[in-house]
Amino acid sequence: MNPFQSLHEYEEFVYTLPNHYPSIQSSTLVVARRGAKVADLEGELTFEHGVRLVIHEQFTFYAGPITLRRYSYAVWRGDERLYWYDPQPHPDNPVLASTHPHHKHVPPDIKHNRIPAPA
Repeated sequence: MNPFQSLHEYEEFVYTLPNHYPSIQSSTLVVARRGAKVADLEGELTFEHGVRLVIHEQFTFYAGPITLRRYSYAVWRGDERLYWYDPQPHPDNPVLASTHPHHKHVPPDIKHNRIPAPA
């Protein structure tokens, strides 16, 4: 269930993340409206040891909860992408059926090695 009932609630959550999670060293997250009912979230959260979470989201905010339309979450250490999540459908892969279309890309062969996304 989505806890964010409005764009304002989501913006408040995003912009106060470092206040609630001391492990976040810095944030470049920005919510940008792309229309009357569409917005994007772009940026990075930086953690210790050079670990970064790169976030791309697009969502709608009609009356009621916001709805995530697209996303990509990638975890990096320095120049190495450790893993990432996305909702690109892979209907030919039965291993991913339990969380279709959401999945995680992991080494080795990170681009093609996919596992179900954790709940």
